[in-house]
Amino acid sequence: MISYKKDSIVIRNISGTSQAVNQMDVDATSPLSVSLMPSGLDKMLGEQKMKDLMNYLLTSIHPAEIQYPFLPPMKNASEVNAVLSNRAQVPDTKQSKDPMNILWVSGPKDHGPDEHDYPLQQERWTKLISLEDNVSITNVSQWPSSDQFKNSDVIVFYWNFPGFNEEHGKQLDSFLQRGGGLVYLHYAVDATENPKALADRIGLVWQGGVSKFRHGEVELKITENDHPITQGFNRVIFHDESYWQLVEGAKNINVLATAEEEGKEIPMLWTTTEGKGRVFVSILGHYNWTFDDPLFRILLLRGIAWTGNQSNHRFEDIVTIGARVSK
Repeated sequence: MISYKKDSIVIRNISGTSQAVNQMDVDATSPLSVSLMPSGLDKMLGEQKMKDLMNYLLTSIHPAEIQYPFLPPMKNASEVNAVLSNRAQVPDTKQSKDPMNILWVSGPKDHGPDEHDYPLQQERWTKLISLEDNVSITNVSQWPSSDQFKNSDVIVFYWNFPGFNEEHGKQLDSFLQRGGGLVYLHYAVDATENPKALADRIGLVWQGGVSKFRHGEVELKITENDHPITQGFNRVIFHDESYWQLVEGAKNINVLATAEEEGKEIPMLWTTTEGKGRVFVSILGHYNWTFDDPLFRILLLRGIAWTGNQSNHRFEDIVTIGARVSK
């Protein structure tokens, strides 16, 4: 590889050493017709490792820069691999590479540094999910339009929208009835002005002045080990925020994981259905570092896949890209 510096040409070889040569001493330069990459590397690595290498080389995704004075310990690679290896293909899902259209709904950031950063996570997860084959992801920073509902297979809500009302609820009803998938993350469950309208669609919701919260270690107890979203999990600790004393809706929910608050097991992850549609809700998602936790990523990516009637390992190739993982 060569580069130019004033009157010199700097030549760098594949070992990383470089040598400067006066341009007056160079008769000509011409590009190589072949890559410096060793011949046959693709066959030596195999399809999956070659894909991993290209993802690494072509993406600029790195863990989010944290301003908060605290940073929780990283999960290690063996924990991640144990979960990923302990899962089975669910027989009633589509093929793993079927086309998928995702809409990610965001809004203005509403908390302090590294908290509730809806725009940042929308940007980061758009880049991450776009690495997956045959997936289209669109962003919106307000309530989705009719066309956006129509053109989406799964809608991810990471946005505080306390003004949710029955008219919004009817749009969700129509979307679910025709087989759409909904993913609600953390404070997206806020429906302070009309909590029952949202609770009747997703099961449990936050109401200001009624619901409670706590920041710190949240130990999830997995209650559905054979569900496609939580396969391979048992107990796992995140440093995030828990909600409880939530408003209940008319829908039955399938609780996937709980955490203990005030001596009671409180739902933290759950699913519900309506018609052909599926809903996945995660109370986790307060801090930026949570979205870079590989175990949370598995849960969220599986949640997106499950609501879209996709295989539970649809997105496993991108779980650790830019994540906080120790060896």
